[in-house]
Amino acid sequence: MQMRIMVPCQMKAAGLWAQPPGAHRIVTASNPKPLASAIVRDDEAQLVSAAKAGNAAAFEELVNRYERKIFRLGMNITQNREDAEDAMQEAFLKSYQHLDRFQGDSRFYTWLVRIAVNESLMKLRKRRPNQVSLDEPLMGDGDDSVFREIEDWGPSPEKKFAQTELNEILNTVIGELEPIFRVVFLLRDVEGISTEETAEIVGISVAAVKSRLLRARLKLRLKLNKYFRRSESR
Repeated sequence: MQMRIMVPCQMKAAGLWAQPPGAHRIVTASNPKPLASAIVRDDEAQLVSAAKAGNAAAFEELVNRYERKIFRLGMNITQNREDAEDAMQEAFLKSYQHLDRFQGDSRFYTWLVRIAVNESLMKLRKRRPNQVSLDEPLMGDGDDSVFREIEDWGPSPEKKFAQTELNEILNTVIGELEPIFRVVFLLRDVEGISTEETAEIVGISVAAVKSRLLRARLKLRLKLNKYFRRSESR
């Protein structure tokens, strides 16, 4: 899938390029070599530092590294391709424009995800103004107790559906979750972001993340039970 991201060199060609605030111009050789595309994650801080200093190739590498993940996250939150693409664009543009505000207290990716989540939720609220706010407190946040016993799916549900059909069902039921649960589920179980980082991104406590994740999983299990029961009755 080809993303339509405007990286710094394209922004420059379009007349939109400006170095991050506080950046200084780097003097390079007459034929500078671009950064290698296959770079280990441990160099993220170095890439951010280079981007802050005005190195366009460094920020382009960050875009190339994370654009698919950010698009997928936006798609799962908004359930709309155009909104997801717009949210992804805004996330990268705002992260670049405000790069001087990134202090390095967390991973750059965590900071980028927080921007992307906010942009995606803004898109979602415009289309669904009555959706529950992500900031609204929930009764029982912080309680890790299991709320009810969930019925057994039966043997190997995956065997009853083609993989493509199962993926469609999963996407559907995830999209039916309220945003307050969906975002936490996507960050933890889909993107693999830690509980602590998820709490930082969403702006809630670690205990609240655990509680909302548990509720999201229970809700998904209940919704999936309906699909599998229908299959058995066919």
